[in-house]
Amino acid sequence: MSESPQSGSVAVGSGGSRGQLSLPAVEAAVGVTLLLAVAVVFTVPLPQPATSEVQLDTYASDTATVLGAESARHAGRSRLAEVARSAAAFERERAALRRRVGAILGDNLLFQVETPHGSVGYPVPPDSPAGRATVQTQYGPVVVRVWYV
Repeated sequence: MSESPQSGSVAVGSGGSRGQLSLPAVEAAVGVTLLLAVAVVFTVPLPQPATSEVQLDTYASDTATVLGAESARHAGRSRLAEVARSAAAFERERAALRRRVGAILGDNLLFQVETPHGSVGYPVPPDSPAGRATVQTQYGPVVVRVWYV
């Protein structure tokens, strides 16, 4: 017995029947897939950005900015220009520069300030990431390097 297609029923022909998935089976498959996706998100580690180097560059840049903005103690436009001016000025200001940079950076960072006439601070470790900032003075470049203890 066959109804017309216009009545909304589907005619069953002599060619066989169609198989259909049950709705609960489809819902279960979608649910399992969703749970697996959530589990993967929480178990697969994400790559960490290199924020350490960026932060160290920021510390070095901030230190150079502070030193470049401070007035010279004896001669020059800034503290950085003063220590870059001559070997005698560098030797005279070496201890004060070391104390000032140590006060700017705090206890968890080590530093080195390199001028055309010498450097003050600590030796830069070869295997440790370090931030760097260079300031051009009228007497030559001053490089500030900063790394974690």
